This record gives sequence, structure tokens and C-alpha cells, in this order.
Amino acid sequence: MASQMHRPAAGSTCPGCAEPLETGDLFCGACGYNLAAAPAPQPDRPTMAVGAPVAWPTASGTDSSGMPAPVQRPGDLPGTDSGGGPLPASAVRYDGPPSSSPRSSPNASPNASPDASPQASPSASPDSGGDFELAAPDPGSAVATDPRAVDPVTPPSGGKVCVACRAGHVDTDGYCENCGHAQPRERDHMEQELGSVAAVSDRGLRHHRNEDSFAVSSTALPDGSPAVVAIVCDGVSSATRPDDASEAAASAANELLLETLPRGTHPQQAMHEAIVAASEAVNSLAADPGQGGAMEHDTHRHQNAPACTIVGAVAAGSLLVIGWVGDSRAYWVPDDRSGPPARLTEDDSWAAQMVAAGLMSEAEAYADERAHAITGWLGADAYELEPHTASFKPDRSGVVVVCTDGLWNYAEGAEDMARSIPADAADRPLHSAQVLVGHALDGGGHDNVTVAVLPFTVPQQGAGSAYDKA
Repeated sequence: MASQMHRPAAGSTCPGCAEPLETGDLFCGACGYNLAAAPAPQPDRPTMAVGAPVAWPTASGTDSSGMPAPVQRPGDLPGTDSGGGPLPASAVRYDGPPSSSPRSSPNASPNASPDASPQASPSASPDSGGDFELAAPDPGSAVATDPRAVDPVTPPSGGKVCVACRAGHVDTDGYCENCGHAQPRERDHMEQELGSVAAVSDRGLRHHRNEDSFAVSSTALPDGSPAVVAIVCDGVSSATRPDDASEAAASAANELLLETLPRGTHPQQAMHEAIVAASEAVNSLAADPGQGGAMEHDTHRHQNAPACTIVGAVAAGSLLVIGWVGDSRAYWVPDDRSGPPARLTEDDSWAAQMVAAGLMSEAEAYADERAHAITGWLGADAYELEPHTASFKPDRSGVVVVCTDGLWNYAEGAEDMARSIPADAADRPLHSAQVLVGHALDGGGHDNVTVAVLPFTVPQQGAGSAYDKA
């Protein structure tokens, strides 16, 4: 009966085309989708439950406005564009050029040869259209034959010597004045290990720069027990300054967690506030044209607001909290591999919407060229901000893998991720993160690759923090 059919609430979107809907709509005015056949919206939930369900205590701290903090509050925060005007009602954004980016074209084989990527002259603009491989030196040149054949160039005081020819001076644009090679940027490959958490980020084999970022940290809860944090962000390649967006988001989320967790804010509420803070940090970039040549580097990009995705994990006692917006993911891999691994996040993507609406199988949805169109992101032009949070009490020890799609494209299923990570991941998180990045690079490295590995130890009986008694 029609009265028993699901009718979307105001503010929801069509599962067929993502257009905004009004309360009581039975059909989408844009594409005609039968909304009565769509399943009712589901609350934030993990792909698979891990251990016992959690009954949440009231948060003991306050939110960012000084009010008592609920366990979780709605995250509907409308934004404005860079000029202060209302945002367009667009709920889908491609993370890369739809016609060519591997992220928006899943039909392209992840194992395709890197040689298939178009090459560009080293003199081309570094942002002339997205991703490319720098051309190798002319085989007939003296540099390619024998770098020692080039007269050594003594760089000015404080200057850099080219890593390719070991002779030329590197100019202010980051290119060798002798052989034309682009020099590695500081963010091309980053590694950090902090106690029991580690992260690695790599530019990959196709992108000209690394647009991912991460933050790992630890702090103490009011009872003195540790809380460990891992944040991973993926810049939206089709946006302006995606590398700045991911860096700002990761830093803001990490700082907010380090501020609120020691005050006693419940970890799930703290994660929600951290995502809001990350969103505000990315939004602020829309009004900031950047420094130096930032805008020049983006002259060939669409002049839209900086944007990124985010996923984070907090381990506090026996409590594991995950938060995310976009299609970056978190996985659970138990130390005892006889137990099942699990994916802990649900993508904000076109493919996930199609599967949730029952319109396609997972295999069909992810084979479609629209699969990687993201429907949630951080940025001033996002339709709305909807932070997702999920909480778990694992019943056994394991590791949490927090990563961008540059990794999970090569280990999509939870079982695939479990097979890809070393068995001693809990004891060697940095090595494990390095192995996972290597797995993606060996598979083709079509995208930037970032992963954080966070070991999670189930406290012994009688030990743990106040949050364990939920």
C-alpha cells in the first residue's frame, strides 16, 4: 500500500540522480525514479559488526560551542561558495576528470601498464590537465647516455642539484635547468611512525604530485589512558588546490581531537567535531587565493572550491571510533586471521548509492564509469556536510587500516586487504604501511596512495578506560 511505502524526508536526495527531494515525493522530478521502491535511509553503520554492540554513555565534555555534548548530533551544515553566495544544488562531484581519470573510470584495468599513460614534455605546465608521467630525457642526449658527460654545474649558494642528472641547477619552479626533470617534492613520499601508529603516503606512478595527506598522533584521556589518532585525507583532483585541501583537513581534524579528547569529550562526539573542523578549514581555502604560484599552478583546473575526502580512527581503551566523509575507507583486520576482517565505512559515492538503492549489484555498480563519482566531500561547494561516525568494541586484537582509494582500488574487499597486510602488522605498523603502499604501486599506482596502520589491542580483563564501561 502507498501509505506503507517509503517517502523521502525533506533534504534527502534521489538515489538515481542525487537531485534534492521534497517531503512526500513519490517520483524524482529530474529523472523519474520511483521513490516508493527505494529503501528507507539507514543510520550510520559499519559494513560488518565487530564484537559486541556499544551502548553509548553521555559525553562528559562539551562541544565546540560550550554546550553539553550529545553522543552524536546531526551534521547538516550548509556552506557558501567562495563569493559568499548559496551553493548550487549539485550532489555529485568527480574526483578527477570523468573522461580520463582512473578514479572516475573503474573500467580501466588497475593492472594496466604504466606505459599506457600519456606523457608530456617536462616543459608542460605541471597542472595542465591532471595526471601524466614526465617524459624521459632524449635517448640521444649526453645526459641519457652518461650524466658525467655534462659539464658539472655549480649551483648558487643554497641551491639544489638535480636528482636525475646530478649536474643541473634546480630552478624556482622545481625543474632542472639542465635536463628539465621535475624534482621530487617533499610530499611525494612521506612516512611517519609514532609509537603504535604509522602512516605512509606516496605520489604513485601516474600523478604529477601527491594530493593526499595524513596525521597521526596520540594523547591521554582524563583517566590517563592513551588515545591514538589516525587521519587520512584525499584531495579531489578536479578541484583547485586539492593538496592544500587535504593537508588543511588532516591538520584541523587532528588538532581538534588532541584538544577535545583530553577534556573528556566522548570519542565519537570528538570525531564528529573533528570532521566539522576539517570542513571549516577546507572551506576557508575557497576565499584564499593561495600564496606565490599556487593559482598559477591551477590555471588549467576548473576554478571551483578546494575539496577533499576524510577518514579517521581513534583507539581509546577498548573503544574504536571511525569517522568519514567521501570514499576513503577504514578496514579491520584481526591479528588472528581465522577471524573475519571487515570494512568499517560506507562510501559516499554513486556506486554505493546504486547498491544501497537495490538498483545494481556491487559488481555492476563498480564496473560503471560513474562508480567513483563521490557524493560527499569536504569543501565550500559541497551540497551539505554529513559526517558519518561509527563505533566498535572489538572482541579481539587487530589492526585498523585507514586509507585512500589509491590503496583500496587494489585491495577492495576486506579479505583482499587482510591478505595484503603482513601477519605481524600489529608489531610493525610502519613496515606494514610500506608493504601496503608497495602493493598499490606494484598493481599500477594509478593514484596517490596513503595508508595509516593503527594496531588495536583489547585490554586485559579489569583494565581499560572509563569508556570501556559503556
